Amino acid sequence: MRSLILALMALTLASCASVQKLDAANDVHGLLIAIRDNDKAAFDERVDRPALQREIEARLKTEASRDRRLSAVAAFLGPSLASMAGDALIQPKVFRAVADHYGYTPAQKIPSTLAISQALRPLPDGRMCAISKKNGPCLMDFTKGGDGRWKLSGFEGDLSMLRLKL
Repeated sequence: MRSLILALMALTLASCASVQKLDAANDVHGLLIAIRDNDKAAFDERVDRPALQREIEARLKTEASRDRRLSAVAAFLGPSLASMAGDALIQPKVFRAVADHYGYTPAQKIPSTLAISQALRPLPDGRMCAISKKNGPCLMDFTKGGDGRWKLSGFEGDLSMLRLKL
């Protein structure tokens, strides 16, 4: 009897995670479409800009501190440099290069919500992370906002993927 109760509890938790992944996948699908179409308004609706900017700024500062030359330039220009760079990088066209890197090219159909849900992993703190392959590292993090939407809130991929095309 105890085994049956534990099995039912495990199934219940698994189904909750699946429903949560599908919910998040729907919003990730919308983000991918906004990126593909370079739709800034739809992109901004699906991005937690302050959270993503803080995360990118922190990573840029960390990278700069590892290189003595970059560290000196960053110290000279001040902390606003990372802030400006972080804000400039949060654009659909910048994330299109990231999407292209993972195979979501403009010529390719955006995967279904169900397919996207398979590439999402729930994190212990309630966020979802997008992975590119099974058991792979998290690349992008999504947090459920107060409006009920899952929004891009973190980028864990290689910072070199975030490039402005001039």
